[in-house]
Amino acid sequence: MTAALVAAEWARVFTLGKARGRIKALFEADGARAARMSRQACGMLYDFSKTSLTEQSLAALLELAEAAGVASARAALFAGEKINTSEGRAVLHPALRAGPRAVIELDGADVMPKVRATLSRMAAFAREVRAGAITDVVNIGIGGSDLGPMMASEALSPYCDGPRLHFVSNIDGAHIHDVLKGLSAATTLVLVASKTFTTIETMTNAATARRWMVARGADPAAQFVAISSALETAAAFGIPAERVFGFEDWVGGRYSVWGPVGLSLMLGVGPENFAAFLEGAREMDTHFAQAALADNLPVLHALVGLWHHQVCGYKTRAILPYDQRLARLPAYLQQLEMESNGKRVSRTGAALSFGSGPVVWGAPGTNGQHAFFQLLHQGTQIVPAEFLIAMRGHEPELAHHHALLVANCLAQSQALMLGRDHAEAHRVFEGDRPSVTLAYDRLTPKMLGRIVALYEHRVFVEGVILGINSFDQFGVELGKELATALQPVLAGAEADLDSSTAQLVALYRAHQP
Repeated sequence: MTAALVAAEWARVFTLGKARGRIKALFEADGARAARMSRQACGMLYDFSKTSLTEQSLAALLELAEAAGVASARAALFAGEKINTSEGRAVLHPALRAGPRAVIELDGADVMPKVRATLSRMAAFAREVRAGAITDVVNIGIGGSDLGPMMASEALSPYCDGPRLHFVSNIDGAHIHDVLKGLSAATTLVLVASKTFTTIETMTNAATARRWMVARGADPAAQFVAISSALETAAAFGIPAERVFGFEDWVGGRYSVWGPVGLSLMLGVGPENFAAFLEGAREMDTHFAQAALADNLPVLHALVGLWHHQVCGYKTRAILPYDQRLARLPAYLQQLEMESNGKRVSRTGAALSFGSGPVVWGAPGTNGQHAFFQLLHQGTQIVPAEFLIAMRGHEPELAHHHALLVANCLAQSQALMLGRDHAEAHRVFEGDRPSVTLAYDRLTPKMLGRIVALYEHRVFVEGVILGINSFDQFGVELGKELATALQPVLAGAEADLDSSTAQLVALYRAHQP
């Protein structure tokens, strides 16, 4: 791989992008387009035919991926090399879902015995809790320690037959207040998820939950669990070592749902369904690691994303799961994409000469059709849409509902592409709005694992081709530092502030008793 070769391939792709035709015309010219521009793997159909990609532009993108070293970077990921170069760390979240006979080495030592031991401890603990008197579990975390298990537990609610799951993340006291107010302290288990056990939002909420429990006569030492690598800090908080589940620094927060951070999910769905969730991700890992780039779902998904954002200049992408239980998926993928690839410099620290990650947003269908689809169809901004749809639901007695859901999903992608002519200007739909569709049988634990792993690897491939490190997140630090410095100022300390911040601090002080 050389920078000159990558630049040449990018130039070729951009040239083809300028000459792209209308999507409808591509279908009219090729009756087999859907088959040519679709792939199947891991029980999924990935249809990217409703985009402006042609076989020629797809071939150019695949050559770009080869020039950028996607295959070698993929091998380095699974080999445990320290591809998080800015922090000197490996990126081994796939180890959390690797099979029982897998061997994955880091610095010459196999990490899998410890991974398997932790999963075994989690399973034993989950079985004990599920068989006991606990009725409610409160997971306190933020970022990946909240978004991952919350998204997955809602997605797999048909399989949740354990204690009720609740999630607290926001430092806003209203969040923890509203979650705890309906619970019994005697039958509530609190999980505190923070790798360092110092995250200010998480630890503030944890301290409030502990006070709430003590005030009601319950014992936090018996009803608190730490998901952390900081044994001493957890012990100082009052959580004994046997109730601490740790994970390594080679697991990033937004990739952590597969291990101890997923304990709340395991408590809800049980160890067997959690194992199926891991198995689904493992199947996608195997596909990603072994399939040729031209048939590789994460690679193709990444190339479509790069085509739309970098080449076509579309600034955002909409995640549109036609599944109410996937309502949290857009927010989960928003963090995965924007925290991973929202960067301004390359892996070497050089300023990027092009845009990196897009803005990711979305909502479940059909709700979105009555909210923001107006802009998708007739707005001046073109927003590529990513539809997800199961062919079967979990409620056979409501099959007519699911048929309407599927009909709406397919109709929206068709309408975005085709548009409509009309004599009245405000009724014209220009069409030519791109979309992809990910279709599968049913949203099971295994299928959810496949979907999440697909997007994880998609983000990784995008980062490799863009030349950035997808696994650090220094952009979140400055605001935290300033917030810490502002706390004493709000309480009355003097500080040299800009006039806007000073005005807002004064307003806050004026409203305190």
